[in-house]
Amino acid sequence: MSYPSLKITFLGTGTSSGVPMIACDCPVCQSPDKKDKRLRSSILVQSANTTLAVDAGPDFRYQMLRANVKHLDAIVFTHPHKDHVAGLDDVRAFNFFSQQPMKVFANEMTQEVIIREFPYAFYETRYPGLPEIQLTTIDLTPFMVGDILVTPVQVWHLKMPVMGFRFGKFTYITDANNIEPAEKDKIRGSEVLVLNTLRKEKHISHYSLSEGIAVAQELAIPQTYFTHLSHQMGKHADVETELPEGINLGWDGLVLNL
Repeated sequence: MSYPSLKITFLGTGTSSGVPMIACDCPVCQSPDKKDKRLRSSILVQSANTTLAVDAGPDFRYQMLRANVKHLDAIVFTHPHKDHVAGLDDVRAFNFFSQQPMKVFANEMTQEVIIREFPYAFYETRYPGLPEIQLTTIDLTPFMVGDILVTPVQVWHLKMPVMGFRFGKFTYITDANNIEPAEKDKIRGSEVLVLNTLRKEKHISHYSLSEGIAVAQELAIPQTYFTHLSHQMGKHADVETELPEGINLGWDGLVLNL
C-alpha cells in the first residue's frame, strides 16, 4: 500500500506534570539541556494537504505557537484525561482565521468529557468568541482526515481503553501499559513507532522503560521513540546511552519525514 509523505512533529513528550515539574529541584528538572524540557504529550501530523494534531493538552496554545502552525484541519483525541484535552478552548484562534469549526475526532467516552469540560462550546445560543467544534465519533474503524488515513489501535491504560493511531508507516501510542495481540498486529510493519514509557520503575498504567523496549523489539519496529516521559526517567543524554539500537527517547521539536 502506498501512503502520502508525512511530516511528524513532536509537540510535547512529557507526562501529565510536564518536565520540569513545578517546585522540583531534581537534576532532571534543573537540567539546562533543551531535550529535558518536555511539554505535555502531543504530535502534529502533516501531509501536503492536511494538518492534524493528536491531542490538545494544557500546553496546546504554546505548542501551536512554537511549531508556527497557521492552519489546523482537525484534532484527533486519544482519551479524555486532562493532560490530553485541557487546551481545546484555544481552537478559537483557528476558528477565527479559517471561519470554520474545528473538526474533532474522538470516541464517545472522550466526547462526554469534552462536552462536560467545555459546555459553552455546545450551547444552542451562540455569542462571539466561543470555540466552534464539530464532533465526529470514532471507534476502531479506520477513517480519513483530509488525505490522511487514520487507523485506530486500541490500547489499555490500566482499565481505560485508549486510542492509539497508525498513519501510514508511523504509529503513535500514548498512555498504555497493555496492547492486545490483535491490536499489535495493526502496528506491525510500521517503520516508526512512538510509545509511552513513563519511567524506569514499573507503573500501574504506563509502560516502564524496559517494558517499552520489549514491545518495540517484539514488534520488530526499525525505529522507536519513547514519549510521555517523567522526570523520573532521568536525563535525556544519560538514558540515550542505555538504549538498544533503533530505540531512542523522543524530544520536543523532533521532526520526522516519512
